[in-house]
Amino acid sequence: MKKILIPLPNTDFDPTETAVPWKYLKDSGFDVIFATPLGEKPEADYRMVTGRTLGVLAGVLKAAKDALSDYADLQKDAAFMRPLSYADLRMKDFDCLLLPGGHAPGMKVYLESAVLQELTANFFDAPKPVGAICHGVVLAARSKSKSGRSVLYGKKTTALLKSQEMLAWNLTRLWLKDYYRTYPQTVQDEVISCLENKEDFIEGPMPVSRDTLAHPEKGFIVRDGNYLSARWPGDAHRFAIELAKMIQGR
Repeated sequence: MKKILIPLPNTDFDPTETAVPWKYLKDSGFDVIFATPLGEKPEADYRMVTGRTLGVLAGVLKAAKDALSDYADLQKDAAFMRPLSYADLRMKDFDCLLLPGGHAPGMKVYLESAVLQELTANFFDAPKPVGAICHGVVLAARSKSKSGRSVLYGKKTTALLKSQEMLAWNLTRLWLKDYYRTYPQTVQDEVISCLENKEDFIEGPMPVSRDTLAHPEKGFIVRDGNYLSARWPGDAHRFAIELAKMIQGR
């Protein structure tokens, strides 16, 4: 049985970008393993789960019902309840790396982890399949290959769009401050700065509605060899389906 590694921070990861791929991959017969900084059970961004403090925008911004159902199942999963610690991770023990996103402050311990950046680089150098969605692409972009450049240098990718990030921030900054701005630099701008050409960042069609398992075509992904990327929770189902195909194909 092929093993998929999903590293997470202790808190604030996006429930959709983690639970939807987990559910699909597990149902497809893969063994999904989790890891957190010290091996403690993680908790998703409570705002994305409950909609609390999002006000009238809660229905639009929080996770969709199907994703919340998957997250409820995930919380009872044995591997999720007893994750490995970052220090215990070895690339040789896994067949694929999945990097979810999330934008709240708790994500920084994950995005800035030197251990995860080295591990990610090892997966790219192997090469083994790597999937990254939303802020997970930032972790990939910060990972350096043996050449000293980002592992995304020379690859095509997508990630959370600047237009999406700024819209969510402008709609909520009056009361949520910088909740939607993980860093002063947007995700799209940081990722582009690591690419060989700015044209290698593919924005895709305007993200209007979220995809579903029944309609994955509503999502958008970019695949470049063994690397798969997506933009936001609305791409999660198509992302999961394509990642499973990548792993099976390998």
